[in-house]
Amino acid sequence: MEARHYQKLENGSVQCLLCPHFCRIAPGQTGLCRVRRNAGGRLEAQSYGRAVSLAMDPIEKKPLYHFYPGSRILSTGPNGCNLACSFCQNWEISQQEVPTEVVEPRQLVELAVKEKSVGIAFTYTEPLIWFEYLMDVCPLARQAGLKTVLVTNGTISPEPLKELLPHIDAMNIDLKSMDEGFYRKICRGDLKTVLQTIELSRPSCHIELTNLVIPGLNDSEKDMRALVDWVFQLDPLIPLHLSRYFPRYKMDIQSTPESTLKEYYKLAKAKLKYVYVGNVQIVGTEDTCCPGCGQVLIKRSGYRTSLEGLKGRDCKKCGRRADIIGLNG
Repeated sequence: MEARHYQKLENGSVQCLLCPHFCRIAPGQTGLCRVRRNAGGRLEAQSYGRAVSLAMDPIEKKPLYHFYPGSRILSTGPNGCNLACSFCQNWEISQQEVPTEVVEPRQLVELAVKEKSVGIAFTYTEPLIWFEYLMDVCPLARQAGLKTVLVTNGTISPEPLKELLPHIDAMNIDLKSMDEGFYRKICRGDLKTVLQTIELSRPSCHIELTNLVIPGLNDSEKDMRALVDWVFQLDPLIPLHLSRYFPRYKMDIQSTPESTLKEYYKLAKAKLKYVYVGNVQIVGTEDTCCPGCGQVLIKRSGYRTSLEGLKGRDCKKCGRRADIIGLNG
């Protein structure tokens, strides 16, 4: 299938405009993502519909804690990524070629309906490089009463993002650091684009953010305060997930100490209404509490959820409306 958002150059080359890498691609070559190929002067979306994985997951695994809590969602993703993070936690399917299976758009939607899924999550690797497939699947999913979710690094140009957003219900966006040098050196990306994606997406769909806390790279108090302050000025109600790093791919730094995660959980909670710790179980850091009175609204243990402090959509104790999408009442 011919890709969208590119331009033809001299000598049969093309330039992809989907993300800010703006890869100039010679005939027979691919861009950084490895899935958009120059075929005779035409940019092809060669990964269209080719899924690297297909599974029913808890919505909390995305992680999304404020979007249809306790539900399950059909999850899939392509083989590739438009970043090259040296710490990639899913590098086996994002940074190298692996077998895939073609799932046509209508087939994917029908499977989600059959499995009684709340929707379809595009996740595991980087769904934005699947742009053409997303643009075909998401409207069909909406027509079938399904929700659409992206779990993404946020690296996309503004024009294709604006084209996609009307078809998306929720996103979890990785905000890896507030340091431009970190993005350039460690991820081969850029911070400005990710911040722009978050800002453009927030008015259009539900947003949650994830920060993978890596010792020695983005875990100083200065780093964390910069992250928290930026989220606070955008919207203190945006849920922030602080995720524990483990050595993966090209990085062998020791795992994030629990003490660091506890410290920054408290720091973030001082300004933001909803902060969570993931990839490790620290009592209380997975629960959703009412900002009005402190009542535990949703108790979590791993992917098990209990809506124990809610009466319909409201806090049982003080009556404040919960900042959660998908509650009855």
